[in-house]
Amino acid sequence: MSLQRKTLVAGNWKMNGNAKLLAQFVEYFSASRKRCETVLCVPSLLTLNAVSASEKCHWLVGGQDVSAEENGAHTGDLSAQMLVEAGCQFVIIGHSERRADHGESNQLIARKAEQALAAGLTPIVCVGESLETRNEGSEEAFVEAQLSAVFERLSAQQLSDIVIAYEPIWAIGTGVTASPEQAQAMHRFIRQRVAQQSQSVAKSIRLLYGGSVKPANAEMLFSQEDIDGGLIGGASLDPKEFEAICLAASE
Repeated sequence: MSLQRKTLVAGNWKMNGNAKLLAQFVEYFSASRKRCETVLCVPSLLTLNAVSASEKCHWLVGGQDVSAEENGAHTGDLSAQMLVEAGCQFVIIGHSERRADHGESNQLIARKAEQALAAGLTPIVCVGESLETRNEGSEEAFVEAQLSAVFERLSAQQLSDIVIAYEPIWAIGTGVTASPEQAQAMHRFIRQRVAQQSQSVAKSIRLLYGGSVKPANAEMLFSQEDIDGGLIGGASLDPKEFEAICLAASE
């Protein structure tokens, strides 16, 4: 990665974990070690617990989703302002599981990013293609469509305040990881696409890789020129593995 961009590792617990697991993380992470910027995106009912432990554990806290609406009759949804009041600084937007399970469109995800930014949250906007799309050789066009919806809604100034995470769907939870070369190629493409909006933003925006990242492959992935850290799924549920990935990113 570039020395001018600060590495970031975000753990996405998805619909996993409980107070007992969080307590194990608190015990493990309260030890003083030099790590990269670390974000823990826990289920919403654990947010306050994660925030209360953030000072001694040296992590930031993020939500896993946010409403595209500011407030109103939207039962079960959480607004950006609610996440801020709970102590979140980040929020994951457009994860492939949200896109698939809840039918979230590129345009809806762009609106969510806008709401998050307006409340002062940093959106981690997820993009990525299926194995079928990659086998067809149209992965760049697919990811570009996902990005374009966001770029059309946000100004260059707003883009400077987001993070983009590339998560190939075929590598999420499968144990299959994109090779460093495959991951770098897509990250380079994304940065080049951002550069069409703003050269300065392209240099500063942080791009994360997600998809079966483990301690064994983290350092090689994070050493790629355009990869600035990771969005970690399964390995973020194990404090020892997650910290090893954070330390790899620091190096």
